Amino acid sequence: MTNNFKILPGKTYLLILIVLFVNVYALQSQVRIAVSKTSGHYENWLKSADSSCIPVPMYSLKIDSAISLLSTCSGLLLTGGEDVDPINFGKSNEIAKCEEIDRYRDSLEFALIKKAVSMGIPIFGICRGEQILNVALGGSLFTDIPTDVGAAVTHRCPEGSKECLHAVTLNESTLLMSITKQQNGMVNSYHHQAVDKPAPGLRITASSDNGVVEAVESDNTKIKSFVMGVQWHPERLVQNPLLSKPLAVYFLKECHQYKPTK
Repeated sequence: MTNNFKILPGKTYLLILIVLFVNVYALQSQVRIAVSKTSGHYENWLKSADSSCIPVPMYSLKIDSAISLLSTCSGLLLTGGEDVDPINFGKSNEIAKCEEIDRYRDSLEFALIKKAVSMGIPIFGICRGEQILNVALGGSLFTDIPTDVGAAVTHRCPEGSKECLHAVTLNESTLLMSITKQQNGMVNSYHHQAVDKPAPGLRITASSDNGVVEAVESDNTKIKSFVMGVQWHPERLVQNPLLSKPLAVYFLKECHQYKPTK
C-alpha cells in the first residue's frame, strides 16, 4: 500500500499557520450590527465607516428569535420608517394625526431596546429610531409637528421634492458635539413626529430653530452604555458629511469595544 502523505517544509507550515491566524483574526474583528429594519442606505452608511461590519436584519423575525439573534451582535441600529403608535406614549386619542403604523415593528423595537439596554449594547437611532428609543425609555412624542408645534420650520420634504434641509443647533458639552465638532449645521428632514418629553436618562443634544428636538443621548445617569438618536437621516445626508459619517464611525467604534454585561 502506497503512502502518499508528504511532509511539508517548515516554511510552508509557517505560511499556513500565518494564513489561518490572519483569517481567524479577521473574523474576530468583524462586528455584527442588529438593524431593526434595513435598507441599502443604512447598510452603505455603516460600511462607509467599517467595510467589514455585518448588518443583521431583525424585521420579520419572531420577536423571541430577534432577541436571541441580538445577543450575537455588538450594536443595535434603529432605523426610520412608520409612525410610532401614540397609544405607546399616552396619546391614543391622537391616532387620527398618524399616517402608516406598524404595530409589529413597535413591539419588535421595544423588545430589542429593552434587551440591548440590559446587555449594555450600543444603540443608535435614526428618525423613527430616535423617536421609539425615547418612547421605550419612558418619554413621549409630538404626534404631528405642524399641528402640535407649528410649521415655521419644514421638517418633512414637500410631496415630490427630492431633498429639503433645515438648520439645527447642537448643545455644548455633549457627546454629539464632541463627535461632529459642529455647533450648528443643515440637515435633511423626513418626519412629522418628534420627541416631546425626553425619557428619564436621556438629554436633548440638538434642536431646530422652532424648538423641535433633533437629537438625544444618554446622560449617563440611568444608562451607562452608548445610546444616541438623531432626527435627521445621516445615511442620506450627502450635503453635510460632518453630521453623517462621524456618527457611523463613532457608533461602530463603540460596537467594537462592546463587552457583554454579565
